[in-house]
Amino acid sequence: MTATEHTEPLNKQALKRQARTQQRNELSLSLPAFILVGSLVLVPIGWLFWLSIYGADGFTAENYIRLLHPSYKKTLITTFELAFLVTGLCILLGYPLAYLASQLKPRMASLVLLCVLFPFWTSLLVRTYAWLVLLQRRGLINTWLMDMGLIDAPLKLAHNFTGTTIGMVHIMLPFFVLPLYASMKTVDLSLLKAAANLGASPVKAFWQIYVPLTLSGLGAGVILVFVLSLGFYVTPALLGGGRVMMWAMQIERSMAVYADWGAASALGVVLLVMTLGILWAFARLTGAMSSVEGK
Repeated sequence: MTATEHTEPLNKQALKRQARTQQRNELSLSLPAFILVGSLVLVPIGWLFWLSIYGADGFTAENYIRLLHPSYKKTLITTFELAFLVTGLCILLGYPLAYLASQLKPRMASLVLLCVLFPFWTSLLVRTYAWLVLLQRRGLINTWLMDMGLIDAPLKLAHNFTGTTIGMVHIMLPFFVLPLYASMKTVDLSLLKAAANLGASPVKAFWQIYVPLTLSGLGAGVILVFVLSLGFYVTPALLGGGRVMMWAMQIERSMAVYADWGAASALGVVLLVMTLGILWAFARLTGAMSSVEGK
């Protein structure tokens, strides 16, 4: 055995010890962050779960059994219907808008993004009341349509599902456009030219090359919009006019009106679990799509 062959196992052992030492050092450095996350996130979630299963008489499943009532099922269906609808509309409106901004010159792109970010300069409550002024029966939109003779009676645009959807899409659209725009700016446009040289039509090159390269930004925007829409309270409460009841409003009513923290905690736990389940399914779906495209 040569000297080199003799020292090679020793070098491997030394590298393994060095790697373990580095991992321990990194873990010790990140320990305060883990403690902070556990204190601010995990502990409140655990406390929420505890309140949902522990009542005045001890452990109970009454709070979860109560969720089987048709009224809770209806609000749950409304919550997810609105979240899926708002997410779908943001995709239909936001993808062309982000694509337009990514293809423009920097100065024009900055102007488009400025218009997208403009709603962030005013509070959520002010934007919701502004939509209420526009959409109500005697609002600006109905007044203009009636003055132009396009309609004879005011349209029902507020205090219903339609008005809530319009207001939420307006608020959620920037959360979808910004990550998608950032993803589109990283796409190498020479790939589309190469596809055209190989005989692909512009539409085929767009769908088979450009869109798959922007799936990361699309997925990030979808997750942001969907998760935020599930927990929305202000816009459905004002533009819904009490006719659009979401689980966030049901939670608030359980605490403010009935002072029932157990029922409110059960609502929050179930909504959290369902949201995490949908996000897990979405991650598996996007992962499967990426693997298929890689093959």
